[in-house]
Amino acid sequence: MKFNVQKTKISIPTVAVILIVALLCAGCVDTGEASKEKVLRVVFNEGPDTGGSLDPANGWTGWYVHQAGIYETLFYYDAHMNLMPKLASGYKQLNGTEWEIQLRKDVTFHDGTKMNADAVLFSLNRVLDPSNSRSSEYSFIKDVRKTGEYTITIETNDVYAPLISSLVDPVMSVVSPNIVDADKQPDGTGPFKFVSFEPGASLEVEKSPNYWDGEAKVDRILIQYNKDSTARTMLIKSGDVDIARDPLQSEYSALKSNPDINVTSKETLRTYFLYINGGKAPFNDTRVRQALFYVINRQEIVDTALEGVSGIPAKGVFTNTMPWNANDQIESYGYNPEKALKLFEEAGIKKGADGKLYYNGKPFTIDIQTYTKRAALQPSAEIIASQLEKIGITSTVTILDSAALTENAVAGTYDLSLAAWSTAPTGDPDYFLSSHYLSTGNYASKWLRYSNPQVDKWTLEARTETDGEKRAELYDKIQIQIQKDAVVLPVLYANEIYALSSNVKGFEMYPNEYTIITKDIGFA
Repeated sequence: MKFNVQKTKISIPTVAVILIVALLCAGCVDTGEASKEKVLRVVFNEGPDTGGSLDPANGWTGWYVHQAGIYETLFYYDAHMNLMPKLASGYKQLNGTEWEIQLRKDVTFHDGTKMNADAVLFSLNRVLDPSNSRSSEYSFIKDVRKTGEYTITIETNDVYAPLISSLVDPVMSVVSPNIVDADKQPDGTGPFKFVSFEPGASLEVEKSPNYWDGEAKVDRILIQYNKDSTARTMLIKSGDVDIARDPLQSEYSALKSNPDINVTSKETLRTYFLYINGGKAPFNDTRVRQALFYVINRQEIVDTALEGVSGIPAKGVFTNTMPWNANDQIESYGYNPEKALKLFEEAGIKKGADGKLYYNGKPFTIDIQTYTKRAALQPSAEIIASQLEKIGITSTVTILDSAALTENAVAGTYDLSLAAWSTAPTGDPDYFLSSHYLSTGNYASKWLRYSNPQVDKWTLEARTETDGEKRAELYDKIQIQIQKDAVVLPVLYANEIYALSSNVKGFEMYPNEYTIITKDIGFA
């Protein structure tokens, strides 16, 4: 097994980074008795990466400014995945294609502007504009119009059941219509307002004195961004931060036993997937894909790459936290190398005298591509490669940046690709299933080369079915079928881990990963 690593510039040594960050933190806060300002210090593993932009309508930047408590959406999912109103006070479906949304009347933006129907129209239309890179995700919307000072009506092209859920995505954050520069000076309705931003390094916010849902419990929040899990762990252990996201997995037990630190963990909506190029032989054979499902020992990956703490073996595409999952009904592909070998043989991939598998007279070789943005990806890919080697498949691991990985996938020049997905950021199953299994979906057509007319039929029916139970039945059928077709291999479900100083109170974990900083976080 060999590893191909894309060349990158060598970063500053971890120890040096930690010392620099610690010194900066030491100068940020007056810890003397005279200071009464309550300052929360946080370190996250990643931050806005869209060229320094803080505009929530720019790609996935909305996730990060939402995490910081700056922006809010019309609706949201609570910590238990219940759909709730936020800046909206309610809604009603007028007919098959029209939805009326009532807005809160007591909300102001950080600049003092009233939030009303005009402000909401301004915000939604920024996303619906064809020039927006994500506008195609909302192509089902025909029109958005003001029907009162605090009511809007959204009209869809056809009946579209997930309409309200689609408004949960942070890209649909409500922005002040008087905003001067959305990239540099964010202006939302959240409990915290913008102070300063250093791309790739830090974001500072302060509490909004007129927040509609009550005063925040801290005055200021200093957010650092550091991709190094060792650095994040040392920062929480040294007391230089109050909250650390995704600490070093090998330090989990030590952090749990530290009386000055509380560790909290929760399953998210994120699944790690092994994409299979269904447009390339022999992976276009269902038996080969099913064999790969049986080759992968998910428990070994969790125990080794994740230290047994930051994930659990996956069964279907949706995590157990996702209310729409059909994990109790779908076929489980447990680790079974004997069954894998039988399926390989049926597909013409046979073991030679040297113990290796051969396809068309040549050693069966698989390259696994992945990227480094998430710490668990590379070690997981390496373990998967060793598992393939064990059964006789010559394996390589290639590390790329996200853009290069996507380019290869779209071009069809890949075998397997390991990636992590938050499968339901809007809380609705259509978001992931349509993109990955509807034959016209972006990932189905460009990455997986998958098409099943029956799955297409169920998916389109589910979009127009407003009866919750009937929709659930359709999504159950889809999940059962795609598991049989072995389209993309669910490897593990991610657990989010946070380490907090023992005096931090009011912190709650949300499965969506973008609700982190709330008005309720404070100190004992």
